[in-house]
Amino acid sequence: MESITKNRQTPATLRAMVERAYGAEQVPTGEPDTWLEELGHGWFNVAYRILLRDGRAVVVKIAPPRGVPVMPAERGAMRIELDALALIAARTDVPVPHVDHADLSHELVDADYFFMPFVDAENFGIVTDGLSTERRDAYNEALGAANRELNSIRGSCFGPLAGPGDPSWRVVFTGLVEDVLAAGEARNVDIGRDYDEIRKVVALHSDVLDDVVEPRFVEWDLWDSNVMVRDGHIVTIIDHERALYGDPLMEAGFAGTYLSDFGDPSAFMRGYGQEQLTPREQTRRGLYCLHLVVIMAIETVYRGHTTPTQYDWACKQIDTMMRLLTEP
Repeated sequence: MESITKNRQTPATLRAMVERAYGAEQVPTGEPDTWLEELGHGWFNVAYRILLRDGRAVVVKIAPPRGVPVMPAERGAMRIELDALALIAARTDVPVPHVDHADLSHELVDADYFFMPFVDAENFGIVTDGLSTERRDAYNEALGAANRELNSIRGSCFGPLAGPGDPSWRVVFTGLVEDVLAAGEARNVDIGRDYDEIRKVVALHSDVLDDVVEPRFVEWDLWDSNVMVRDGHIVTIIDHERALYGDPLMEAGFAGTYLSDFGDPSAFMRGYGQEQLTPREQTRRGLYCLHLVVIMAIETVYRGHTTPTQYDWACKQIDTMMRLLTEP
């Protein structure tokens, strides 16, 4: 996927990065097309598959260039991901990539980056339409169970993994919403609704946020496209840069309980062990869906998307969510 946030590097720079991570003896030789491939599925970071001299395949993931404006939740995203990977590996059995080397010095490139082993598996989001209903449901149930285990990690406060946090989820979530709306206003993004109208709807329902009293680790971005599968099993879960301590109902697997365009959540919820939501939980999920689709509309401007597909879809969903949250 194309985005101005992708921080592409020359083969010479990538060789220098390999030398720092794995040593001079692993620096690949020959023409770049024999050892280098850009992985084009993601929207935000650039990632390359690199074949080392000893035959190992690794992936380097590079944060956006310095000076490129990003959405509020994406600031320092790679450091959030590194913190999340360490936390998940230490406190759960959920499979995540091993970090071979992380460089936050900005000496070789103008951004954070890290190397991890290449995982030889299929992207669930890409292959899902070709799977049988039974196999797709089995993967989604397994994803629900894995997501519940991730949510079992407890934090001391709501908010960023590295802090500072707040004891009130209402304070943190409404702050997240305000950050996104302010980002849209700063770039004069037309989202089809008045920004203050969205603020009023969030304020109208914000009391339900006080039901959330225990900070839990939340992936937030755990869509099927961030799940690698093989032979009926989840091999690894990737892309953890939006993680925070919050309400597990923010997880992507629950989005379909409010908006059908996000797919049927039944198998995920069975695996998670929560097959229904109470009315107040449903209202919380509605607020999270509204927040999500506002992000999806505004981020198209920040990422420099040239096709209107996501923007048009997100604006329609904003209108739908506003109607659902304001109807009696």
